[in-house]
Amino acid sequence: MGAADWKGRVALHSSGALTSDELEVLRRRGAAVASVHPLMTFVRGSRPALVGVPFAIEGDPKAVRAARAVVQQLRGRAFTIRKQRKEAYHAWGMFASPLLTALLAASECVAGGAGVSRKAARERTLPILQQTLDNYARLGAAGSFSGPIARGDVATVRKHLQVLLEIPEVREVYVALAHAALRDLPAKNRTVLEKILKA
Repeated sequence: MGAADWKGRVALHSSGALTSDELEVLRRRGAAVASVHPLMTFVRGSRPALVGVPFAIEGDPKAVRAARAVVQQLRGRAFTIRKQRKEAYHAWGMFASPLLTALLAASECVAGGAGVSRKAARERTLPILQQTLDNYARLGAAGSFSGPIARGDVATVRKHLQVLLEIPEVREVYVALAHAALRDLPAKNRTVLEKILKA
């Protein structure tokens, strides 16, 4: 297409991390541009429904209107994201799916220490994982937080840290998430727990 062919047209891209400015060359040729990204995971072998899926949109007003119309046809839920916030938005998505998957892979390693195969661990993890997600949906993070950190059970956390010395890379994940839990979630014996996590 020549420069004149873009006048009055709309151009969209679907990157989660990049802004509508990636289409600046088309904007200069007269197109209205926007980014529209579904907050959803797509992997080979899965076919996620887009009904109810949030779509982050930013860009030129005309292109944003067009993007919202597309999202409406897909029966998704459009929301506005500021251009300067796209990187943080994409990092949020990283936590919600790829890093959650990495955490589940780490939990399979720990299950191995308990003599449970990865396949069996995956099957046996699903009920607690599904209940946790249900609790999170209904009660939020604070209301669905449970376990030894929530109870302030220092002795049990010490035992976890000891056994995880056998899997040091997973122990690092445990310590990082435990610190995050102590910072963001209701917990008892915070001071003592912070101390043993730093030991």
